[in-house]
Amino acid sequence: MPAATTVAGVAPREKARGSAESATHVEVEGRRLRISNLQKVLYPATGFTKGHVVDYYARIGPTMVPHLSGRPLTMVRLPDGIDGERFFEKRCPGHRPDWVPTVPLDAGSSIQSCAIEEVPALVWTANLAALELHTPQARADDPEHPTAMVFDLDPGAPADVTDCADVALRLRDLLDQLGLRCVVKTSGSKGIHLSVPLAPVADADTTKAFALALGRVLEDRDPDHVTVTMAKEQRANRVFVDWSQNDRHKTTVCAYSLRATPRPGVSTPIDWDEVEEIAGGARELAEHSPAEVLERVEEWGDFYADSLDEDQELPALSG
Repeated sequence: MPAATTVAGVAPREKARGSAESATHVEVEGRRLRISNLQKVLYPATGFTKGHVVDYYARIGPTMVPHLSGRPLTMVRLPDGIDGERFFEKRCPGHRPDWVPTVPLDAGSSIQSCAIEEVPALVWTANLAALELHTPQARADDPEHPTAMVFDLDPGAPADVTDCADVALRLRDLLDQLGLRCVVKTSGSKGIHLSVPLAPVADADTTKAFALALGRVLEDRDPDHVTVTMAKEQRANRVFVDWSQNDRHKTTVCAYSLRATPRPGVSTPIDWDEVEEIAGGARELAEHSPAEVLERVEEWGDFYADSLDEDQELPALSG
C-alpha cells in the first residue's frame, strides 16, 4: 500500500519550513492543525502510514465522535508504530489546542482527560499516533452512572470466533427475554463486544453484578463452553463472558477505533444477521480494514447508533 499523501476532509495549508521533521498545516472543519510525519509507517506488515491513520479518523470522525463525546479519553499511543513502545495516556497533553476541552478522569480526580467533541480533535489525536481510543461506560458529567452495560466475549483456544458468535446470540436472546436490546461489534482482534444502552440510573456496581448474573446463567446452561471465571488456565475451549468490563474504573475500546494489531484492525460494529452467519459457519468474523469500515458506514450507516440511546433500565433480578 503506498504511503498516504493527502487526507480526506482536510484542507492542506503550507508546509512547515526549517523543520527537522516533515510537517504540514491542515484545516479540518475550520480548525487549523499541524500534522507531522505523514509518511511514517505505523503498521509495517501493510505499509499503513500515519497519513493513513489521520485520513481514516478524519473520514470516520462524523460517525465516531458521538461515541466519544462527553467521556474522558484514554489514548493508546504508539509513536513508532505497532512494533515500538506503546503507552496509555489518560492525562490530556499540555500542548493540546485550546479548543480541545478537558474533563476530570473521574469524580474528584486531579487528572484532566481529553474530551473529543468534534472531528478536528479526533484528527489531533491521530497526529499523536493515538491508534487506539478507549472510553469508560459513564460520561464525565455523571461518572457514578454508566450509560451502557457491556460484555466482552473472549474465546479460549481452541474455541474461536464461531463460538463467540454463538454465545453472543444466546446472550442477546437472554437480554431480549428481559426486555433489553443490545448492539454488537467486533473487538478488532479475536473477540466480540455487546453493549446494552441504559439510562444513567444504576451505578457501576449494579451493572457489573447484573452482567455477572447473566454470564452465570449462560455458564450454568453450558459449562463446557461458557465461563465467567477470569483465570486464563480455566478458559480452555470456553468463551469467557467478561462482566468485569463494567467496573467503574475500566474502559473499553471505542466503536470504530483502530487496534494495535499487526494489520490495522478496527473495532467494527456489525449487525445480528452477520453474527448469525458467523455462528452458523457461513462466514468468518472479518478483520475489517479501515477502508472496508468506511465503505460499510457509507452503505449501511452506524450499526452501533442504538448504543447512544439512554431509554432502558435494568429490571430487578429475582433469586
